[in-house]
Amino acid sequence: MALTRRARRTYRVLAAHYPDARCELDFADPFQLLVATVLSAQTTDRRVNGVTPTLFGRYPDAFALAVAERADVEAIIQPTGFFRAKTESLLKLGAALVERFDGRVPGRLGDLVTLPGVGRKTANVVLGDAFGVPGLTVDTHVGRLVRRLGWTEETDPVAVEHAVGGLFPRRDLTHLSHVLIFHGRRTCHARRPACGACPVASLCPSSGVGETDPAAAARLVRTEARA
Repeated sequence: MALTRRARRTYRVLAAHYPDARCELDFADPFQLLVATVLSAQTTDRRVNGVTPTLFGRYPDAFALAVAERADVEAIIQPTGFFRAKTESLLKLGAALVERFDGRVPGRLGDLVTLPGVGRKTANVVLGDAFGVPGLTVDTHVGRLVRRLGWTEETDPVAVEHAVGGLFPRRDLTHLSHVLIFHGRRTCHARRPACGACPVASLCPSSGVGETDPAAAARLVRTEARA
């Protein structure tokens, strides 16, 4: 119970500190969010947002993406890195959506994870932000933060999802993901966390692993995600 109370208090403080916490990928429908999330692997949301207007302008749905020319897609998404592998995933994804789901993005976890290039992390992003189905997205930021905060020692993403999910009401999980990702991108960095400027330092058992001087820590805080 002490862990649950501390975790929920930490969440409340972080939610107040990041009132604009949200998915930072630009999208208009489940298809766009699914594609953007696949593209976001090993790159930043800003780079993805830089290419998706062109990508979706040319391929607005799964039917168009399924018959896209590989070279054209590669040219569009090249700035996101690993563009050949990502193009392969997107072409297969479009085809699978057309062949198995009539071109629509399914709204169930069990269906989403059967799609090419889609794991639980991507599925939870789509379910939470496109369908309103709560879930914890365990990306590198969330995994790092929940361990630093002492909420779990698990390292496997599925185990983390279940362990942390048990500390919170299910309805909070999507927003919790966004809040943790915001904090990880802006303050609790992987290599040099800004502990001296952290709003939850008093609740964090790892406080002090990073920069503790308030002025120096403040200079490490990013006002937005890295480009």
